[in-house]
Amino acid sequence: MNWKSFFLGASVGVISGYAVKEIISQKAYVSPEKVLEYVKKQFDQNGPISGSWIHMKAEPYEKQQIQYQVFKGGISKNNNGLHEQFEFIADASTGTLLDVKTVTPELIED
Repeated sequence: MNWKSFFLGASVGVISGYAVKEIISQKAYVSPEKVLEYVKKQFDQNGPISGSWIHMKAEPYEKQQIQYQVFKGGISKNNNGLHEQFEFIADASTGTLLDVKTVTPELIED
C-alpha cells in the first residue's frame, strides 16, 4: 500500500466530515410547521383559534442587539364575538416566541 495515497484519502475524509458537520449545524432550524404548532398551542390556552399562517423561509431579525434567524406568522381568534389578530416572531433555531403584537385594523371612513 502506498502511504501517500492513504494519507491523502484520510485527509480528504476528515476535511469532508468537518465541512458536512459545519453545514448541518448552520442549517439546523426547527421546521416552520412545528413552530406554528407550538405557537398555536400557546394561543389556544386562552380560547379557540380561527386561523393561522407562517412564512416558510427564515429571515434575519435583531432584538436588543442580538441577531436571530426567525419565522414570522400570525394567529386569528374570535374572543367573545370580537375578532382579534396577532403577529408573532419565533426563533428559527429553537421555536421560542421572541415577540407577539396585536394587530389593530384601521377604521376605514367613507
